Amino acid sequence: MDKLFNKDALYYHSSGRPGKLEVIPTKPYSTQRDLSLAYTPGVADPCLAINKTPEDVYKYTGKGNLVGVISNGTAVLGLGDIGPEAGKPVMEGKGLLFKVFADIDVFDIEINEKDPKKLIEIIKAIAPTFGGINLEDIKAPECFEVEEKLKEMLPIPVMHDDQHGTAIITSAGLLNALEINGKKIETLKIVVNGAGAAATSCTRLYIKLGATPENILMFDSKGLIHKGRTDLNETKQKYAVDKEPISLKQALKGADMFLGLSVAGIMKRDMLLDMADQPIVFALANPTPEIAYDEAMATRDDIIMATGRSDFPNQINNVLGFPYIFRGALDVRARQINDEMKLAASIALAQLAKEPVPEEVNIAFNVNNLKFGRDYIIPKPTDPRLIERVAPAVARAAMESGVAQKPITNWDAYIDELRKRLNLSNPLIRQIKTRAKHNPKRVILADAENYKMLKAAEIVLNEGIAEPILLGRSYIIRQLIKENDLELKNVEIIDPTANDQIGRRKQFAEALFLKRQRKGLTFHAARSLMNHRNYFGPMMLEAGMADALVSGLTRNYPDSLRPALQVVGKRKGSKIVSGMYIVNTKKGPVFFADCTVNINPSVEELVEITLQTCETVREFKFTPRVALVSYSNFGSASGDVPEKQKKAVEYLHEHYPDMIVDGELQANTALNPELLTESFTFSKLVDGPANTLIFPNLESGNIAYKLMQELGKFEVIGPILNGLNQPVQVLQMGSSVSEIVNMITIAVLDAQSRQARRK
Repeated sequence: MDKLFNKDALYYHSSGRPGKLEVIPTKPYSTQRDLSLAYTPGVADPCLAINKTPEDVYKYTGKGNLVGVISNGTAVLGLGDIGPEAGKPVMEGKGLLFKVFADIDVFDIEINEKDPKKLIEIIKAIAPTFGGINLEDIKAPECFEVEEKLKEMLPIPVMHDDQHGTAIITSAGLLNALEINGKKIETLKIVVNGAGAAATSCTRLYIKLGATPENILMFDSKGLIHKGRTDLNETKQKYAVDKEPISLKQALKGADMFLGLSVAGIMKRDMLLDMADQPIVFALANPTPEIAYDEAMATRDDIIMATGRSDFPNQINNVLGFPYIFRGALDVRARQINDEMKLAASIALAQLAKEPVPEEVNIAFNVNNLKFGRDYIIPKPTDPRLIERVAPAVARAAMESGVAQKPITNWDAYIDELRKRLNLSNPLIRQIKTRAKHNPKRVILADAENYKMLKAAEIVLNEGIAEPILLGRSYIIRQLIKENDLELKNVEIIDPTANDQIGRRKQFAEALFLKRQRKGLTFHAARSLMNHRNYFGPMMLEAGMADALVSGLTRNYPDSLRPALQVVGKRKGSKIVSGMYIVNTKKGPVFFADCTVNINPSVEELVEITLQTCETVREFKFTPRVALVSYSNFGSASGDVPEKQKKAVEYLHEHYPDMIVDGELQANTALNPELLTESFTFSKLVDGPANTLIFPNLESGNIAYKLMQELGKFEVIGPILNGLNQPVQVLQMGSSVSEIVNMITIAVLDAQSRQARRK
């Protein structure tokens, strides 16, 4: 590491509040009554309840979500025996990862004790604090004894991650490597260099997967571990083979797999060349592998390689395992973490690596399209699906193996809970995607000469949400598909400028001319417009060649909306078109309108915006609770803006008496029932917060949703167009892949709804 990085690392740990963890209260504490409930005298009641029923400790305290990360600092990362104080930054870091990736609370405990028996007694004595214990950075062979004895003594899950984490992740990689090279684990010849905690645990788990012990040769710093040696501890004796001593080079001749958990550079190019066809090389010495990645790849082109480094493909990273393994174990209150649970985690990881990768993962690793293969056999740590795949697999294995004390009965609800823990839960998105999949539609994508649009097309096609039609110059689209290895075979590509579209361009020009001939459009101009996909696409929709259209990725919003308005026009009975955003908050979605189309709507236009928005909100299966917002609460301030909001509400109350709508209201009052009830008990919104906000002008609406998006970090979906005669959605210029997927899904729902109304 360079000096600048070292300096940054020290600053990172020391700036602001020193360290990486803090304790945050989970209950109110602002009043004297809160404090009396939190401590004396209120705390006596849960104490007595737990004394009477010990299991209630999980009900009244944080034990069930609390893991102890415990170390004596004798084997800290690659630093060795540096002591408990020097090891504390690592334990805090482990706690941070537990929290960030699995919402598990951690106390890091550093113990100044090297005697394994005394260490065991200390950990046993403090174990009632925790729902689980993660042993960390305890040197071998003492770590084996400490873990084994604590597992026997304690009724909570205990795992030494240095041993088992690497085993679980490499097992996942091994399963997928075997799928790629077609070899069988039963016949695999494996050479293991290193005989510490991780190496022996890996070997043990490979045998559980089906590897033949006689086919495994393990080396330590003194050479081959064989039965003739007299210096082997109890753990190494389990892996001793009945062979004469041979060198690492000799062992690698014809070997199918090399697992390195040892020292940098020990494997040479000639050793790699001696291995069998399609060798598996897991060179995990860190930061420098047993053989450099670039050197290995230059030596053989049939290699499947993994390292411990994030700057090369297939990083073996324990964060793929321990947060989710403990999450699953805690959630079923498992008495231990057994082999069945570890194998379940490995299999779940292996399966996940074979699925299409979310775009945020591609972005995080600066690649275009990760795909299962030699360079991608293990999921990336930033994959948001890890918690919902690995934790349930571990929990289920705990139940099936008989160590779970609190079985899960509703797995869908459990997965929803996992998503909520990391703010990944989005019931609205799941709901609309599920509905779209029941009846997918043909959707024109008018900006298909762009990777993000093509990636979104791949996703919606793969998930069964829509059948995309790619609009643009076909040679560019095909080149992008090929360069990024996108799965878009047999997807229709239409080039509006191509010779095979001459007849269609003429047909569309005639239709557009009839629509616009009294609005200044000549037939010559109409023919010219048909060379542009933003006009050609809407005309395809009008001609019934597709069910919906999504455009706008590479053009500003007005320029993309204008062709849709001119071609498909407003819906019958609609005087305006309006725009709506969905802001996904932790309390549920809030619908904002109009933030995109109408600059300064009149009272009549505000009424129509409200009606259009309510119709769409109902399509999303929500009952609209509408507030027309301003800077005034029911006449508390005068001005043109509150006055027009008030008049719009009066009209809605008179003509739509069943609608839950009120105003003019300040935004905080509309969203906070306590504020509303305190002063305005007459309001139609007193029974709950508004979920639909109608803004008085584009300026205020646009500012509001963008503040929510940037400062609140809420997901914002939109703009969703209401009032058009066809299902057309216009993206914000530069939208992300996930935003495009959301808008395609909404376009499909719009098409489904229109189809249902026509029946």
